[in-house]
Amino acid sequence: MTKRTMKGLAKRAVLGGGLILGLATAASADPVLGTWKTQPDDGAYAHVTMATCGAAVCGTISRTFNDSGEYASPNIGKTLVIDMVAKGDGSYAGKVWRPSNDKIYIGKMDLNGASLALRGCVAGGLICSKQTWTRVK
Repeated sequence: MTKRTMKGLAKRAVLGGGLILGLATAASADPVLGTWKTQPDDGAYAHVTMATCGAAVCGTISRTFNDSGEYASPNIGKTLVIDMVAKGDGSYAGKVWRPSNDKIYIGKMDLNGASLALRGCVAGGLICSKQTWTRVK
């Protein structure tokens, strides 16, 4: 083989390997990633964008709404879901922040299709407040 042929084969192998790696990364993406609509709390709700943060998943408030429509809340850009780690079978554990009282709680999430049950808990997880979020298309 000539040097030119070997270079061409090496280039194709690198490109092919990169394509396979890209497809594997996309296939292994966490199913909870994306944007979710919170349940109304005191007449307002938000869109929370879930993305990876290291080895975990975090959710940032991306849009806020009230009875009058979308508004510019001072909470936009703040992290609501903190360091959620997948435990298997669609369950996650981490922390959640509740903007209305500015407290961080033990957090749990359970993914079921386009529905995400999110809980903020105290007393070691014995007492929880729950919301069900829906995926934004």
